[in-house]
This record gives sequence, structure tokens and C-alpha cells, in this order.
Amino acid sequence: MKVLITGITGFVGSHLADYLLTKPEVEICGIYRWRSDTKNIDHIKDRLKLWECDLKDASSVSKIIDDVRPDKIFHLAAQSFVPTSWHAPAETLTTNIVGELNIFEAVRRAGLNPWIQIAGSSEEYGLAYEEEIPIKETNPLRPLSPYGVSKVGQDLLAYQYYMSYKLNVIRTRGFNHTGPRRGEVFVCSDFARQVVRIEKGLQPPVIKVGNLDAKRDFTDVRDMVRAYWLSLEKCKPGEVYNICSGKSYKISEVLEMLLGMTKETIEVKANESKFRPSDVLVLLGDSSKFRKETGWKPEIPFEKTLKDIIDYWRGRI
Repeated sequence: MKVLITGITGFVGSHLADYLLTKPEVEICGIYRWRSDTKNIDHIKDRLKLWECDLKDASSVSKIIDDVRPDKIFHLAAQSFVPTSWHAPAETLTTNIVGELNIFEAVRRAGLNPWIQIAGSSEEYGLAYEEEIPIKETNPLRPLSPYGVSKVGQDLLAYQYYMSYKLNVIRTRGFNHTGPRRGEVFVCSDFARQVVRIEKGLQPPVIKVGNLDAKRDFTDVRDMVRAYWLSLEKCKPGEVYNICSGKSYKISEVLEMLLGMTKETIEVKANESKFRPSDVLVLLGDSSKFRKETGWKPEIPFEKTLKDIIDYWRGRI
């Protein structure tokens, strides 16, 4: 079986590659941008087949689809950092929506119909009212960032291509996922990295934070990629599925847990640059639809996830 992962050098893509390497019947192919840092896959690079590609370039995408002729595609490549989408909204929309469009058109031109997982996001829901929590797949989409809008675009484009051309597309809406190798700009990794820099005397004993009142539903990335695999094994084409733990933590709780993993005395200070123009206050999901169809459930406790993140940074810095 040939599996193509877009964004294979990224946080989720690299963990998915790790997981798929445990399956002997799978040949793993990956797409990466020329400027991508490959450190996340350096430990497995010799076991992968890699192609350089800009997903915004239709001819480049088409050539790779013709070469690989994949049985399954995990479309993970994206501009995925919400704050960046405020500064680069056009780039976010173009990368995320046009990149997906080029994949759909490439498989159609090649006469293929692989199973394709579209990695959507809980940010599609955006503003959710108290009576709507936990959030189901049927909840209205009220995105509060350009990133959220781009993910709604990807989601609906996938639905349209299923309805119009019967592409075997599965739409997943993953809630927050984290773990070792998470980029330093994301909240759990940001906090852990700052703690380790303080431990090593590289910054004063002050941790800079943004909105600590937001609540997020966290899943370990290693549980998330297992769910992604199951989505293409057991879910119905054209359908949409939440993937989440069903438990939310205030960001202040996440910070307290990480501060409890160090012997340092650390002061907490708000930093205006870390606040967003508009923020989603609560993201808590209901993944019962996905669990019923696949039997999936998260297995890694959040405390272990955070411990693995802080240990990752202790090894890196």
C-alpha cells in the first residue's frame, strides 16, 4: 500500500510517519517544501520516499501524484499557526485551500480515487455558546481567525468534491493536539521551552504568557495520528468527524502542571504580543461519532504528554 503524507516534515506528519513505520505493508511517501527543516524525520529519513513540492503549484502536485499513485493520502500540510494567520491572511488562505484543491484535481486527472484524509480543525467552530458545549459535528461554524476560515474552506471543498466527483474524502476536525516535537510557538511547547531555558540559565526566571483563561481540549499527537489512520480504515467518505479527548484544560492549568515539573521558582508575566485580536474562549469536543465508528479512544494521559514535551526541550536546548 502506498501512503502519501503532505507536510511529512511537520509535527503531525513526522509522528504519523513514525506510526506507519510499525505497519509492514505500508510504503511511506512524503511531500515537503524546499525550505522545510527536516529535523523531525532525520531519525527515519532513510525509510521514507520523499518529494520536494510546493502544493500551491498545480503542475508540481500533479507530477508527484502521477509518480506515486497513492492508495491513501493524509493531507496535513498547512499554515497551521493561528496567530500567523492574522499577519498573513492571504498566504494562509492560499496555502490551505488552493493546496488542497491542487491535490483533488491531480488525483482526478490521474484517474485515481485514493482515500484522502483532510485534517480540519476545531478552530472551524470558533465561537461556541455555552449550551453548545461539548461541540458536535453538527454545530454551526463561526471561525474567529483567518486560519479558522481557511480550514472551513478546506472542509467544505472536500465535501463538494465528494458530492460532485465521489472522491473518497474523510474530513476530520482535530481539536488541540500536542506532544514532543511541537513547534515552539504553540502554547504547551512554548511554556515548556521557556521553563527549560530558565533551568539552563538562558533567560531570567520569568515566563511570558498570553490568555490563560482560554480552555482547550488536548489530545496527544501519538493518539491523534492513530485516529487519522483509523479514519481512512473505518469511516465513511464525505462524512466529518471530531477527534478529541472530551476533556478541557484552562491554559493556566497547563502552565501550573509544567511549573510543577521544575524545581525553579518562576514568575509569570502577561505579554501583549501573545494575545490574539479575537480568541476562542472554549473548545471542548464530542468525539462520540468517531469513537463509535472506529473504536478509537485516547490512551496517553495529558500529564505524560506534558512531561514528554518538557523532556524533549531538555534534550534539545
